[in-house]
Amino acid sequence: MSNSIFIYNIAPFFGRIFFSETKMDDIHHNKPIVVPWDYSQKAEFALLHAIDFALALQKELILVHITKEEFDNALNVERLNLIAEDVMRKYGIRPGVIVRTGNIFTEIKRIISEYDAELAVMGTHGLKGLQKFTGSWALKVITGSRAPFLVVQDKPAEPDIRRVVIPLDFKAEERQKLVWMNFIANVFKCKFYLCYVANSDQQIRKRTQANINAAIKALEASQINYELQQLSGKDGLASETIEFAQSMDAGLIIIMTTKNIRFQDYVLGAAEQQIIANEAKIPVMCVNPME
Repeated sequence: MSNSIFIYNIAPFFGRIFFSETKMDDIHHNKPIVVPWDYSQKAEFALLHAIDFALALQKELILVHITKEEFDNALNVERLNLIAEDVMRKYGIRPGVIVRTGNIFTEIKRIISEYDAELAVMGTHGLKGLQKFTGSWALKVITGSRAPFLVVQDKPAEPDIRRVVIPLDFKAEERQKLVWMNFIANVFKCKFYLCYVANSDQQIRKRTQANINAAIKALEASQINYELQQLSGKDGLASETIEFAQSMDAGLIIIMTTKNIRFQDYVLGAAEQQIIANEAKIPVMCVNPME
């Protein structure tokens, strides 16, 4: 099956105009926000969150739909253009539209790379039905992407994110969250809550503390408001992070995905999968570790 791409009606956005695929190169300079689209209510929720970010950051939006057969592309382009026009009427933003034939687990990440996307915003149904046994397809889409994914289960509770929870552990790649902490703080001027578990192992405790110190140094250097919260560790960092975030009425949790995630992590459920599918429906920003 060949990979085909249709790009239509990239219309006015913040005073700039895009008409065709040849003009789509201009989007690279703006680092757009990508929204995977499957016509579900969860995709609609994701679009609402993406609109908040696009307005705050002055970014373009791109709706992306992946088809299994090429003969479905023309109809889907027409349907997505109607959605884009409706978004323009309601919010003054006209998303670009991409319809491509292929596998969602690879094509979405390829589009993110091609257009140098700043962020992807995706809706998920959490872990329901067979997904409890086969793993979350959302995590399969997310891992390996060069841009972080904001995964949502509900519409935005409010236009601004005011409280952000960040679990920290001992892994070296945890420090890559710091860039995105600063990114979120610049957009929403929120307060961060760093949470951790005091592990009994001395080396793990030392490495965790080093990550905490690095986060505090970065936050204080940027004059960002924060609090430090030690969790009990009885139920594990993932479960207690969700519980703490819910108690704080947090608008966002920022996590790192597992480096070199294994098949059994998809099947049995990696810790981040538990956070992504949290029953409190708190949005989760997933940052993939880079070399």
